[in-house]
Amino acid sequence: MKTSNYTLKLISPEESYKVRHPVLRPGRPFETCIFDGDTLESTFHFGVFLNNELLGICSFFKNNHKNLDYNTQYQLRGMAILNYQQGKGLGKLVLNFAENHIKSLGIKIVWCNAREVATKFYVKNDYSIFGEPFNIEGIGTHYAMFKVLN
Repeated sequence: MKTSNYTLKLISPEESYKVRHPVLRPGRPFETCIFDGDTLESTFHFGVFLNNELLGICSFFKNNHKNLDYNTQYQLRGMAILNYQQGKGLGKLVLNFAENHIKSLGIKIVWCNAREVATKFYVKNDYSIFGEPFNIEGIGTHYAMFKVLN
């Protein structure tokens, strides 16, 4: 899909690491940006490109949250935009593209464990917080958030 000068498309897990590592795991070993389930057939990785340069990514894993009452859910993980590209609307662009793909599969709900600094972004994109904040060791405070896809 082409949006203005940006291209949005499915990407490989390995491509996602090029953005996931420097943004979400800076200064940590490369292996920390590789998630369990990255290579499953049910997992989807999405990228936003400008002139064939990958600028941002998000990944969706088939995974149900125990506190959400829906049969089939997808978890958003590894949402990242390169630091020098943040604030340009690329996160919204790639997230909307990914959600539309997930919705086309008949999935009605997506959720994530959002870093505290990212909660405003998710609220602006119609996600709601549920439960209490929690800490992920070495990363920081997170909030569980979900969105019903209409």
